[in-house]
Amino acid sequence: CIDWKNPEFFVALADATAERMSGMSDEALSQLHLVSLHFRLEWPDLSFPLSHCHRRLQSAFEHLEPTPSRFQRSVAAAPDRVGWTHVFEHVTSEGLSLD
Repeated sequence: CIDWKNPEFFVALADATAERMSGMSDEALSQLHLVSLHFRLEWPDLSFPLSHCHRRLQSAFEHLEPTPSRFQRSVAAAPDRVGWTHVFEHVTSEGLSLD
């Protein structure tokens, strides 16, 4: 059983992963970016062991981010039609896209 509320689990995971990062795909690095976000939100006073690779992880995540869907474009067009100003897509500093 994994204790998702235990930071030691994430520290052990990151430590074991650090040695293998050079051969990881963008998809794997992207998942590590999400793990690092979870770690930072749950335990803001602790340092994530892979924090020195933050830019590399975030870059992999952003590289795999899908392009806006037809549905997203359709929904965003509705406020335009009635003259409401809005942001089509907001990207947070962590690289998350908020539609």
